Amino acid sequence: MNDHRTEALEVRRFAERLGLPGLIDVHTHFMPERVLRKVWDYFDTNGPLIGGLGWPITYRREEAERTALLREFGVRAFTAMLYPHKPGMAQWLNGWAADFAGRTPDCLHTATLFPEPDVETYVSAAVEAGARVFKAHVQVGGYDPADERLQRAWGVLAEAGIPVVMHCGSGPAPGKHTGPEPVARVLARHPRLRLVVAHMGMPEYEQFLGLAERYDEVRLDTTMAFTDFTERFMPFPGRALPRLTALGDRVLLGSDFPNIPYPYLHQLHALERLGLGEEWLRAVCHDNAADLFGL
Repeated sequence: MNDHRTEALEVRRFAERLGLPGLIDVHTHFMPERVLRKVWDYFDTNGPLIGGLGWPITYRREEAERTALLREFGVRAFTAMLYPHKPGMAQWLNGWAADFAGRTPDCLHTATLFPEPDVETYVSAAVEAGARVFKAHVQVGGYDPADERLQRAWGVLAEAGIPVVMHCGSGPAPGKHTGPEPVARVLARHPRLRLVVAHMGMPEYEQFLGLAERYDEVRLDTTMAFTDFTERFMPFPGRALPRLTALGDRVLLGSDFPNIPYPYLHQLHALERLGLGEEWLRAVCHDNAADLFGL
C-alpha cells in the first residue's frame, strides 16, 4: 500500500526543488460518484486487456479524501475531467461540475459536450456560468470531433478562448474516431481553438506534435506519457524529444489522478528523467498552465 503521506512530502519537495509554488494538474478526474464507480469498474474489468497489463486504481478513495490528497501534494489547481458516453448526459454532468467547482475553489470549473442538437446552447450556458476548461473524450463518446453538430460549439469555445482537453489519440485503447485526422479537420475550421491533446496523443505522438507545431493554440498534456506503465506498450519515440523541447511552452502537466495504476510521484519522475532541463520542467509542471488559465 502506497504511503500517501510520505509521497505527498516527496511531491512537494519536487516542486520546491524547481522553485515552484506548487503544481498545476490539467488532467484530474472528479465526477458524480456513481459515474466514477463505473469508470473504475471499466478499468477493473478491462485493465488486463490494455497492453496486457492490469490497471489497479491507486487512489480509490472518497471524493473528500481525493481533493485533500491533491492539496497535500501541493497541487494549486486541478480539473474535474468528466465526459458523457451518450446523448442527454453532458448537460447533467455540467450541472454537477459547476456545483463541484463552487465548493472546490482550487478546481478549475470544468464542463463537457457531446454531438447533439442542443450542444451549442448548453456549451454557451456553461461558458456564461464560468467554465474555464472543457473535456472531450472521443474514444468513450464514440463520436467524430469533426461532427457537424459540434462545429458551432467549437466556435463558441474558440471565440471565448477556453481550453478543451481532448482525448483523441488511439491509446491506451483505440476508438472509431481516434487519431490525428479528425482533429486536423476540426483545427482546419477552428485554428484558434485552444486544444489540449490528452496523453500527448499516444500512440500517435509525432502526428500530434505536428499539429502543435502547425497551430499556435494546440497544446499537449503529459497524462500517463513517459511512465514505466505506458512505455512498455506505447513508448514515446526518442527521436521526437527535440520537438518536445522546442514545444516547451505548450506542454502541460496532466496525471489522470485518481485513475492511475502507479503513484502520482512517478509521473513527475518520468518527466524529470527525460533530461530536458529544469526550465522545461518548471514550465510544464506549473508556468504554462498558470499562463493559460491566468492563475
